[in-house]
Amino acid sequence: MFDFYQVTDLLTPEEREIQKAARKFLEAECLPYIAEWWEKAEFPTHLIKKFGEMGFLGPSLPPEYGGQGASAATYGLISYELERIDSGLRSFCSVQSSLVMYPIWAYGSEEQKRAYLPRLASGELVGCFGLTEPDGGSDPDGNMKTRARKDGGDYVLSGTKMWITNGNLAHLAVVWAKDEEGEVRGFIVPTDSKGFRANKIQHKASLRASVTSELVLEEVRVPASAMLPGVKGLKGPLSCLTQARYGIAWGALGALEAVYTEALEFAQSRTTFGAPIASRQLVQEKLVRMAANHTKGLLLAWRLAQLKDAGKLKPAQVSLAKRDNVRAALNGARAAREILGGSGITLEYHSIRHMLNLETVDTYEGTHDIHTLILGREFTGHNALGESAKKAALSLR
Repeated sequence: MFDFYQVTDLLTPEEREIQKAARKFLEAECLPYIAEWWEKAEFPTHLIKKFGEMGFLGPSLPPEYGGQGASAATYGLISYELERIDSGLRSFCSVQSSLVMYPIWAYGSEEQKRAYLPRLASGELVGCFGLTEPDGGSDPDGNMKTRARKDGGDYVLSGTKMWITNGNLAHLAVVWAKDEEGEVRGFIVPTDSKGFRANKIQHKASLRASVTSELVLEEVRVPASAMLPGVKGLKGPLSCLTQARYGIAWGALGALEAVYTEALEFAQSRTTFGAPIASRQLVQEKLVRMAANHTKGLLLAWRLAQLKDAGKLKPAQVSLAKRDNVRAALNGARAAREILGGSGITLEYHSIRHMLNLETVDTYEGTHDIHTLILGREFTGHNALGESAKKAALSLR
């Protein structure tokens, strides 16, 4: 790992070994093939159970539920190594770990935990997370039209979810819907339920090695026992997003390392006007900016891990890390593409693929602007996001 400030010295021996093993596995099993998967818009489904064997799925959960009881830094390092290869790989594992396994562990019944978590951790089952809807993602409360109607001992769900990672791969979906009292509730919905349909989103120019779907629920009937009993309101889905954003703050730095090292190697070998372009001031400025942002981001992510393990993590702190690290990675990928010149637009190199992927990462799980306003509210006490955002903020307290 590129580590200018020797942050790895702050990691435990176990954390370093897990990162080393993850890098070795991913470089052998994914790196030689990722450009082809991306170009063909294919996700490597044959690796899902291997991800489980490697401990990539739900590593922080207790061992009795299939996890490793691993540290927050361990989860971050796994995210880092996955996204160093491709954001789509990290997205798969983020959704499985933070958006599916986490809510079942945090808010599910003991029966739900025993039934689903070990099989999700092994990769036997794949899950997806249904929150975002077609009419808007940044206002999940105001725009939520999916409804859960009580009918005897069942709930009947109707609505549409959009931009759902893993939707067409999933065996189960954690779907958030408003009940008849207007409260947001979570439901574990088998994707083979009558009335449930997943439509794969095609023609993407980003995250092509990731499955993205529309979920349509037409009078989908589930037993009342499918509801997550431990939470109601926006606290449920938003707390899941905090978990996922934490992983993204680490993952984006893996992509930044990838484009930095590629640009550096290219600049040292590419010669113009009798000298390598690495000797040019403008090229050096781009490389220094990338390295500096990676270094600052890694220190930030490491500190965030310590706060998370200590139970002191605030959602706004995660917002800052997600906002800054992803934008730094996106800008770094753009700069790397510039350094590579014409070669930078081909999939023989990795920078253009990372650049296009990071356009999505910069948008999902809270856009750069939304996280700016979350931080503005945190620092000033004034809410610039509207009433439904105020309700969401209160629900997290």
